[in-house]
Amino acid sequence: MITSRILRMWPSAIWTERPKRAGLKKPVMQPARVEEPNEATRSSKTRPSFVRVVASVPSLIKGVEASATGLFFCCSVKEYKALRRYTTIMADISESETLELKKSTSELREGVISVASMLNKHGKGILYFGIRNDGKALGQEIGERTLRDVSQAISENIEPKVYPKISKEDIGGKICIKVEFSGNNKPYYAYGRAYVRVADEDRQLSAKEIEETILRKNKDKLRWDTEVCEKATVSDISPKKLKSYVRKAHLRYDSIENALQKLGLRSDGKILNAAVLLFGRKPETFFPNARLRCAIFATTDTHLPLDMQDYKGDLFTLIETAQQYILQNIHVGMRLEGLYRVDVPEISQEAFREAIINAFCHRDYREYDSVNIAIFRDRLEIRSPGLLYGGLTIEKIRRDMVSERRNELIADLLHRIHFIEKWGRGISLILSNEPTANFKESGTHFITTFKRKSVEAQMGEQTGGLVDRLVDGLVENQKKILRLVKVDPSISKRELAQKTGISTTAVDKNISTLKKKGLLKRVGPAKGGRWELSG
Repeated sequence: MITSRILRMWPSAIWTERPKRAGLKKPVMQPARVEEPNEATRSSKTRPSFVRVVASVPSLIKGVEASATGLFFCCSVKEYKALRRYTTIMADISESETLELKKSTSELREGVISVASMLNKHGKGILYFGIRNDGKALGQEIGERTLRDVSQAISENIEPKVYPKISKEDIGGKICIKVEFSGNNKPYYAYGRAYVRVADEDRQLSAKEIEETILRKNKDKLRWDTEVCEKATVSDISPKKLKSYVRKAHLRYDSIENALQKLGLRSDGKILNAAVLLFGRKPETFFPNARLRCAIFATTDTHLPLDMQDYKGDLFTLIETAQQYILQNIHVGMRLEGLYRVDVPEISQEAFREAIINAFCHRDYREYDSVNIAIFRDRLEIRSPGLLYGGLTIEKIRRDMVSERRNELIADLLHRIHFIEKWGRGISLILSNEPTANFKESGTHFITTFKRKSVEAQMGEQTGGLVDRLVDGLVENQKKILRLVKVDPSISKRELAQKTGISTTAVDKNISTLKKKGLLKRVGPAKGGRWELSG
């Protein structure tokens, strides 16, 4: 082969004298480019032309410029193209995340692992046999079965199956094997294990990384909100709720069926889970976990509950109920703006509302649990079933303010009516209004925590402060009664008995004592009246 002849003579031709004068112990060839013959030296496409080969290794040659390391060769245009192709290949061959070099098929097992790792990272790649990992072509001895053995090793030891393109390639006069492959059916396993490409190395995936890869691959298929609710029919959708939403979204309403179709809430004529959750007459009939649980605790732990409530309904109703429950049971101050009084909750309403919306929007509806609101003496917790989605971590959401939506369809529908103002803005909005807000994962729950203001700031001369100021000297049951009355002024004696764990007779005795001390009074009739704290 003429090209091989030129390439064989090239290193010695370039490095015979100059390297010795430059003090190099050993010839080194690292071609960078081939300069095309100029028009003056080219007489025809078939007659010889002069071409200059430039080897760019200034760091290896002391005191000699790179431009001085070239020589002229007399070659045809065909040989020039072959030479240029060779130098391009040599310049590009170095291991990367999509290219692996093996000196021979004796490293076939390692090559198969590299194929799987590149598929898992990039979905494609190239593997060479016959080239050292430093890029030097050694050549590969190719027998009658060599290419077939390479193909079988890859197809038999990688799952899911991969069928690569395998060819012989002449690189610098050395015959090598080139394996090209692609696939998007991740994760790929080589010899029963999954690997991923990191720089030019193959690293084994952990069980969690494999799980995340599978979830990312199937996330559209696994989305709860886009699944069909098999038992639901159009009659289970509330026209009133749907009309209200369509009006807010600035769409035209003509029928339930058409409205659901416009909103992407039907598939092959069947109703999706998101439609029932958002606009169902009774979503809890189909999804028992579509609930809200709220509780108030007297201290900083769950030892002494003062109130516990369980709510059901559509997602919009539950979001508003959660917000109202918090506002009714945390301290609300006031400030004057001109002639008007403005309520100021001790925790930013904008911040905890965003946390509530996130809890319902991004929760895992496959988990049989509800969104939980827990109000403690020192903090507010909003607990949502399901950990962070799509490989997110607490550090990432705080640092990068990014989001991954588990329920894409629900998030889109909330966005249409500005419940969610902007993608990925939720965490930023919460922290801008409540910088001390904390996020954590516990068990299978994601928890957002807001600190309540100091006890002194909370209390003042409000009724909540009155309870804490006057409980000294009272027995435990009397303290419980005062706190329960403060939370719910219309609470009945029977409910007081249930929540305190004492009989109605005992409740009467304790109420009588509190009245005598001037701490409690009844306003209005026995039925329809209310309790008031005094003192």
